[in-house]
Amino acid sequence: MAGTINKVILIGHLGDNVKMHYFEGGNSIGRFPLATNETYTNKQTGDKVTTTEWHNIVVRNKLAEICEKYLTTGDKVYCEGRIKTRQWEGEDGSKRYTTEIHVADMTFLSTKKELNSPQSSVENKQVETPKNETSTNEVEDDLPF
Repeated sequence: MAGTINKVILIGHLGDNVKMHYFEGGNSIGRFPLATNETYTNKQTGDKVTTTEWHNIVVRNKLAEICEKYLTTGDKVYCEGRIKTRQWEGEDGSKRYTTEIHVADMTFLSTKKELNSPQSSVENKQVETPKNETSTNEVEDDLPF
């Protein structure tokens, strides 16, 4: 293999609503935390243990606006993107770091706004952002997830 790959795939639940920031020139960025869970059985006690990992999700422009419109806390989403680490200097002069998932493709697996809508008959909405375009495709299938 000649190159390298930076690809992340996550399925999880929003930990908060999408927070939007708008810039001059019409660009925008949305941020929200995403929770993924792992459940296992403790062999010594027999108890089920669930651990939660939190991810900082970043979406841009049209995808960010669509996420803000349709997603709320608790909604389940499928995200594809890449890992990016940023650094900055804190108020006390120390270096600070954060790791983010910059999402390029997303599928809404369940949204409260969609479930509460009387005209909602589609389970999944797929949102893709190829070459700075965003499209919303309604997908019907018989998959259990």
